Amino acid sequence: MIAFGWRQFRAQATVGVAGLVVVAIVLAVTGPHLVNVYDTAVAACKASGGTSTACNNPVTASDKGLQIAVMALVLVVPALIGMFWGAPLIAHELETGTFRLAWTQSVSRLRWLLVKLGVVGLASMLAAGLLSLMVTWWASPLDKVNQNRFSPSSFALHGFVPAGYALFAFALAATVGLLVRRTLPAMAVTLAGYVVARLGVTYWIRPHYMSPVSATLPLTYADTGFGFSGPGAGGVATVNAQAPNLPNALVTGTSVVDKAGQSPTSAYVKQVCPNIFGASSGPPPGLTKGVSGSGGILGGHSSVSRVAPSAQNAFNECVNTLSANYHQVVTYQPSNRFWAFQTIETALFVVLAAVLAGLCAWSVRHRIT
Repeated sequence: MIAFGWRQFRAQATVGVAGLVVVAIVLAVTGPHLVNVYDTAVAACKASGGTSTACNNPVTASDKGLQIAVMALVLVVPALIGMFWGAPLIAHELETGTFRLAWTQSVSRLRWLLVKLGVVGLASMLAAGLLSLMVTWWASPLDKVNQNRFSPSSFALHGFVPAGYALFAFALAATVGLLVRRTLPAMAVTLAGYVVARLGVTYWIRPHYMSPVSATLPLTYADTGFGFSGPGAGGVATVNAQAPNLPNALVTGTSVVDKAGQSPTSAYVKQVCPNIFGASSGPPPGLTKGVSGSGGILGGHSSVSRVAPSAQNAFNECVNTLSANYHQVVTYQPSNRFWAFQTIETALFVVLAAVLAGLCAWSVRHRIT
């Protein structure tokens, strides 16, 4: 039965292997160049004491089109595996009626199903895992420069978690195909379900795999930023903290509080920052509105242009006054938890795939006739 299942899957496997070989050749040819760009840029930057133009991350500008293509490929391959390997696996048999012939042979329907799921599921994990390992090797210079391996896109490109994604997408597609009994609708539902599952885990579940670590930073910390927002003297004035620059960490929350854990009130902010929140409803002259709200005045890492000296002085004065009583609290997942998070997320999607496989087995035994 295993040999028969492999023969049925031989065409898809050939296409998959050919695609991996092409990707491997491209990455093997371009990878050394990316490493050389990184080594040259680092040497030039160190030699200049950090003032050379080589310090402006020339690695990220090298092979930009290929970077985008590689990232897109790793992100979409699990979904493609589900749509083109998983959806037709059972749905095609049900559409054409060949399942009746298969189930009247010496092999039971349950064994028939488990062998199909096992052979193609293992191939799905292997294909996505090999692709991810190749890309992880190729993108190592980019990781050293960007230092954002916990970002939604970067996390999904590295390690072994894409193998878990692929197995889940395959199991989801096979289950949907079994339930709807049509290949094309199963492919569409699989794509939608996979995207929803990935987004839900990325933004709602992943930050809570482990209890976050807290850090207290002064408002004048160089690698953080915050700003003020409010429509003028008659509105609510708030202090908006921005995530600090913590290399390869996942920042889950930021706040500006005092020793008692209380945020500054609107009245207090207006009192200590009279030159920022005046009677007018707009920002001080010469300061462009920032991202934190209408009439805002921003500092730190915010996008501000054409800042007048008086506006910048007002901002600095306000920061110094607030710093006497307030500080910034940051909650984050540290960089040394990256592989633990990879393991947890991979296990999560493998468990989901196993649940879906169990649903397939139950349906084949009790619902399909």
